[in-house]
Amino acid sequence: MWRRITAQSFIPCQLHIRRSSTLSDINRFLSSLKIQGTNLKTLKQAHCSMIITGLHKDNLIVAKLIEACSVAGHLRYAYSVFTHQPFPNTYLHNTMIRALSLVDEPNAHSVAVLVYRKFWSLCPKPDTFTFPFALKIAVRLSDVWFGRQVHSQTVVSGFDSSVHVVTSLIQMYCSCEVLGDARKVFDEMPVRDVTVWNALLAGYGKVGEVDEARRLLEMMPCWVRNVVSWTCVISAYAKKGRASEAIEVFQRMVMEDVEPDEVTLLAALSACADLGSLELGERICSYVDHRGMKRGVSLNNALIDMYAKSGNITKALEVFERVDERNVVTWTTIITGLATHGLGGEALTMFNRMVKAGVQPNSVTFIAVLSACSHVGLVDLGKRLFTSMRSEYRIEPNIEHFGCLIDLLGRAGRLREAEEVSKTMPFEANAAIWGSLLAASNVHHDVELGERALNQLIKLEPNNSGNYMLLANLYADLGKWEESRMMRKMMKGIGVKKMAGESSIVVENRVYRFISGDFSHPHAVKIHELLQEIDLQIQSNEI
Repeated sequence: MWRRITAQSFIPCQLHIRRSSTLSDINRFLSSLKIQGTNLKTLKQAHCSMIITGLHKDNLIVAKLIEACSVAGHLRYAYSVFTHQPFPNTYLHNTMIRALSLVDEPNAHSVAVLVYRKFWSLCPKPDTFTFPFALKIAVRLSDVWFGRQVHSQTVVSGFDSSVHVVTSLIQMYCSCEVLGDARKVFDEMPVRDVTVWNALLAGYGKVGEVDEARRLLEMMPCWVRNVVSWTCVISAYAKKGRASEAIEVFQRMVMEDVEPDEVTLLAALSACADLGSLELGERICSYVDHRGMKRGVSLNNALIDMYAKSGNITKALEVFERVDERNVVTWTTIITGLATHGLGGEALTMFNRMVKAGVQPNSVTFIAVLSACSHVGLVDLGKRLFTSMRSEYRIEPNIEHFGCLIDLLGRAGRLREAEEVSKTMPFEANAAIWGSLLAASNVHHDVELGERALNQLIKLEPNNSGNYMLLANLYADLGKWEESRMMRKMMKGIGVKKMAGESSIVVENRVYRFISGDFSHPHAVKIHELLQEIDLQIQSNEI
């Protein structure tokens, strides 16, 4: 038999709310939710209580319930509550759109678009929050056409001069990689505050337009620039691989007495690591300690990476052993550093320590571990670890993991097995894999594999001179001089030029780059004279 459900059976003692909707009622209601918890049963009881007491007619209280539902992960129920509101106002629509924008579900984002469009027919009175929430949905969906519709509505409603709205518009266009429209919105803004400037700076950095970001930073009034402005450019340079320019901007920032935050320091240390600039990295470390800044996990990870990439693996190990808190990135960074320095055995020992410490390895960890196996020639162990990714750790190998396995087999001379893996893997072999097979064929003098690999590489990287040179050298090593000569002639015929060698050094915190055949340095003549003198001294000592 159906049990008779009374109103009282739905209402916990803590959820009694008076019929009059006052501020104290709302606070009491929210306190009740905190006390009772936010499981679905409690939320439904709260909703029932609101209906019985008449508080469901108050859009503000309903909005608070929708927020509580969405935070607790019950978005479907939140949307159901919203759809049953007879007269939802702007605030309630904003709350629902925002809740839908916070989850990583494309269906929820599509529903948010419907809610936004329905809003205009029910209560066409937007506020400064309506458009940013809607534009966030455009970002989530990468739907620039919907974003443009929202943009036109900001103009019609007179909100196109609002700082919050303009910032969201710039972020939307940048996210959809329509930088021309983002710049147009920026240029048409009569009064710009730092958030507007930083939105465009971050947008340029995100899509790799680092030179535009640098020019925009130079345009920025000095009294407007803040730590975020500088960090946007520093991070953009670091991600683009232009480490020396990242360091240059960082040094300018410090000279202008702008104190870097943790994000800035991470970007600067990343640039130091790429440059191998140990001295500058240590100065940044001293700066952190001198300022009394706390070294968080991310900063310690960056220091370990910097020391490892700068050639001081001993110091990297010291920092690793000294830190109190380690995450999977910490372990992976030190394992990668050890493997890169040819310390494969130590890297594998560190991996075992990581597993015993109860830290779950991720896909990047396995790239480092498989690389370590390559360096020490532990083929069988590497194959077992590759298999364990699925069986023990439920990590699906990607093309980089297959590339590591192929490199492992190739280095060990098991070329046929390596080539077979490249044919049977669930990915199309890329340039890195064919390059690995070409390098292995060069080491183990397998001309046939080398020719097959080069034929594929010509399709994927027709202008990479290194590929042609590997096979030309292989021919030369085997005494096939005519084939080697023809390979070099082919390079010349199709216009492939050998890439110039490049190096850099840091002297007194300034980075100097040297490129083979380049005489653009102001002291190039003196440098070459000194090099010749050193070369003569070396030759005389050998005699």
